[in-house]
Amino acid sequence: MSLAELTTRAGEWLSSEGPLHDVVISSRARLARNLGSVPFLSKCGEPLQREIETRLRREIRAANIAERMFYVDVAGAGELDRQLLVERHLISRQHADAQHPRGVAVSQDESVALMVNEEDHVRMQVLRSGLRLREAVAEISRIDDLLEARLDYAFHGRYGYLTACPTNVGTGLRVSVMLHLPALKMTGELEKVLRAARDMRLAIRGLYGEGTEASGDFFQVSNQTTLGRSEEQIVDEFLEQMVPKVIDYERRARQGLLKQRATGLDDKVFRSLALLRSARTMGSEETMYLLSLVRLGVNLERIRDVSIKTINELFLLTQPAHLQRIHRREMDGRERAEARAAFIRQRLHAP
Repeated sequence: MSLAELTTRAGEWLSSEGPLHDVVISSRARLARNLGSVPFLSKCGEPLQREIETRLRREIRAANIAERMFYVDVAGAGELDRQLLVERHLISRQHADAQHPRGVAVSQDESVALMVNEEDHVRMQVLRSGLRLREAVAEISRIDDLLEARLDYAFHGRYGYLTACPTNVGTGLRVSVMLHLPALKMTGELEKVLRAARDMRLAIRGLYGEGTEASGDFFQVSNQTTLGRSEEQIVDEFLEQMVPKVIDYERRARQGLLKQRATGLDDKVFRSLALLRSARTMGSEETMYLLSLVRLGVNLERIRDVSIKTINELFLLTQPAHLQRIHRREMDGRERAEARAAFIRQRLHAP
């Protein structure tokens, strides 16, 4: 499988088939691990970093983690391909922009990605559509066991797994969900809910994680610390006490819009759909904003001739690197805006 093939479809995690997918786009489990025999990455020179990358690449392949898994040499990839991987949530922006030897192993359906030489020696990621966090954690534990049988992890009897960032020390587990919260934004209640989430020790980030802004009313919500908690405690607390409250707030806001502001809601939703079906140029931010409103309209059954799957794919395939990959050439901002609008019109069956 090649990077070019990624632009023909969205990953499994965008299939819109998981539980509560109207609000929860995806669930993600991540594990941070380091080799016990060498220093953390920031203390390694390039020759040692290359040795680590070579060894981990070999061991990941030998572990038979998933069928038809492919490996990308991120250090040797072009800027466009690195951005493509970021847009698909397969690597972090920091991993894309780094200068040292590094790579990523990806499963065919993109549900599994293992970043080599990111902040830690290896960061494993499992993605699932909808609220399927326990399933994601079970899968990442299986992958961790396969690798731990072949590698000497940095581990302390008292503190647990040792990581480059102190907040990951312990289990090294970070769990998160990507939430779509347009109704809270429209009703002016979003900031209040986000403040409450932070009070519950949740980290709130934008679409592409740490250091990014919310786009299209998408937010990544994750646990902040791992030290002193078992994996089971982290997941239980996240699923039973934290995330359901945010989901409930969004759903209540949606019902409030239907009961009290239905005409205004429909006006926003159908204006957005009409613009997407007729515009000849479209910027990235505007596209995300309009698609967010249309997605809300589809979920509330105001729009019946567009599927959630189509909208989810458009969120991804209209990103800058995807458009350029689809057209097989680099494009400036104006060319991308025209290509984006044409692509959207074609997918939404507009003239």
